[in-house]
Amino acid sequence: MSNVSPKLHNAMWPGLVGKGGDEEGAEPAIGLDRMLELTAHANAGGVKFEGVDLFLFLPHMDIDGSDDDFKAMADKIAGRNLKVGSLVTPVWPGTVGDSAMGTDEQQAKFLDAITKSCRAAKLLNDHGVREYGVLRIDSAEFGVEAWRQDPKTHTARIADTFKKAAKIAADHGERLAIEGEICWAGMHSWKDVLELMELVDMPETVGFQADLAHTYLYLLGYNAPECALVNEGYSDDEFWAAYKDMTDKLRPWTIDFHVAQNDGQVHGAGSHDKTGKHCPADDPNGKLDIVKCAGYWLQDAEERGIQHICWDGCMFPNATLENPETWNTILAKMVEVRDACGW
Repeated sequence: MSNVSPKLHNAMWPGLVGKGGDEEGAEPAIGLDRMLELTAHANAGGVKFEGVDLFLFLPHMDIDGSDDDFKAMADKIAGRNLKVGSLVTPVWPGTVGDSAMGTDEQQAKFLDAITKSCRAAKLLNDHGVREYGVLRIDSAEFGVEAWRQDPKTHTARIADTFKKAAKIAADHGERLAIEGEICWAGMHSWKDVLELMELVDMPETVGFQADLAHTYLYLLGYNAPECALVNEGYSDDEFWAAYKDMTDKLRPWTIDFHVAQNDGQVHGAGSHDKTGKHCPADDPNGKLDIVKCAGYWLQDAEERGIQHICWDGCMFPNATLENPETWNTILAKMVEVRDACGW
């Protein structure tokens, strides 16, 4: 019998991240309705996506919307036989929040984003469309240049912000997952994000969000060469030894997981530049054995409270996102991951 858990989710933010703006060649955002439609129509041998993870910001939704606005959105999602899982909090400058390593005023904005996201989570939970998942955060400090000027002080400041955010989340019965991504200061390498989580030291509330594409670049030490675990031209044996080393350190903290592919490059679009590149599930240049890599992260996942996994195809071109076959292929790979690593 095939595994039924974890539940299979699709991310909605690929319709937003790197889209819009006034830059030449910028592609328009894809609305929530269209992303839901593409997700609901995907099919892999009769298996369907079971839910979506959401970005709590415009143009997909107004985090300051009324209770009725959230109910209408929840009804729309539930009407497509989908659940809601993890929620991406709008912690960045230009949304609700601001840098977690910034001034008191910036920290207050970051914490305001957490409070508003907890309200949104409660509305979705009370509706019944959301039964599991976390709130995803990062340092909201794009790039590592400013952080490198005083790493110890800046990491301590981020940890202070995260501790205060965790208290807010815990009061609402939520957990926070720190996104492991090379572009966010203080979490731009496996070593730095691990030290940050240990400094926060609230494992019951603050954990790690692992993305296969992003954490591959952790191995390469793209933004922290001193933390690289493999060198260019690595062998298979070297790769898997390094992968085990990295996942053994980060897996105990991992409470949210993204299935993805990476070709060893960074990518950017619009205002979101030099981030971990996501590739189609069947990209011939993909460096990862997706199913085998997922197994390293999903060991004992149920014990860490993981009830769903999510595909992340951030910054795919709109033509790729609009192609129904893209989602059928992704869903098929997600099914492979669940059959091999689920329960």
